[in-house]
Amino acid sequence: MGWLSQAAVVTLMFLRTIPQRAGSAVAAAFGVAGVVGVMVAVLSIAEGFRATMAETGSAGNAMVLRTGADSEMSSSLGLEATRIIMNGPGVARREDGAVASAEMFVIVDLPFRGTGTEANVPLRGVQPSAFDVRDGIEIVEGRRFEPGRNELIAGIGAKREFAGVELGNRLRWDNVDWEIVGIFRADGGLSESELWCDVKVLQPAYRRGTRFQSVYARLESPDRFDDYRDALTSDPRLRVKVIRENEYYAGQSELLHAIITGLGSLVASLMGIGAVFGAVNTMYSAVAARTREIATLRALGFGGAPVVISVLIESLLLALAGGLVGGGAAYLAFNGYQASTLNWQSFSQVAFAFRVTPGLMIAGIAVSLFLGLLGGIFPAVRAVRIPVATALRQL
Repeated sequence: MGWLSQAAVVTLMFLRTIPQRAGSAVAAAFGVAGVVGVMVAVLSIAEGFRATMAETGSAGNAMVLRTGADSEMSSSLGLEATRIIMNGPGVARREDGAVASAEMFVIVDLPFRGTGTEANVPLRGVQPSAFDVRDGIEIVEGRRFEPGRNELIAGIGAKREFAGVELGNRLRWDNVDWEIVGIFRADGGLSESELWCDVKVLQPAYRRGTRFQSVYARLESPDRFDDYRDALTSDPRLRVKVIRENEYYAGQSELLHAIITGLGSLVASLMGIGAVFGAVNTMYSAVAARTREIATLRALGFGGAPVVISVLIESLLLALAGGLVGGGAAYLAFNGYQASTLNWQSFSQVAFAFRVTPGLMIAGIAVSLFLGLLGGIFPAVRAVRIPVATALRQL
């Protein structure tokens, strides 16, 4: 018999004994399922946050901050500087002027709906052209704020996560009252976590005079970015840095993504150690129960390699079953789950949805197979190292 045929015979023999070892087999599979489920669930947080940030912004938009600023919170631009920036080469224009918005960004306090604890919520002052600069802004309830009035519009993520964010409600910060007149969506981007108002009303409310923190500009085409950046950074009247809007927001997700990925990997590794021990115990039991059969087959001419392969196949199949269960459970429980977390760059809350992506599912399956391989390799080696004569004496 060829070694493949021998491996098939021994593998079928092992698999037929699984019902006799159902308890230990199920325990091993569920150990792997726990590892995969926790890993996929934790990493889906990072994927959801990164997707929200990646879906914010456009390659055809430029964002301008003061030189040295790593976020809007640490940037400051004067009125004259914003005028130069908004009229730079390559900025799209309409009859009423440049398609650009000089903006201000502050943090306000609102309680979470679920816990009542205070959260940092971003309040953004924008110019009317902000709705033309950004893609996908759509009012789904109420209307836009009117320039010159203490009115807000809120993203649907902010409405979902924070108490008091309802159409018609009044909010008060720093002795200034604001009325929510609209709710908007932004194609799942970061803007859905923000409150928007007229920047000319927000500036005196926070005693900022005519200072802004950033300028968002729609370019005639993405190819004009280099011309626009070079013109602004070489202008002696300005001290600014220019980046693509989508790259800025994608960069803001890197720190939190790294933290969550590291935490998820650590937890999965610790749980994986226990799962490997469970798999090893299961496969040792399988080998012990089939010692005489293995010895008989080897006495009849079966090689050691088919025995090793059969043990590994059973271990991999049990692990694969556990991986599929764990990944499926994580998908059903967490994919699309709505939550919010702190953006470490702006120190404000970001509403997002967990995302169990195909890549995470594949990674979970790969981890389960790796655990199955580790759990089966030592029992497989032991199975072929038992002397045939010693094993046959057990008959």
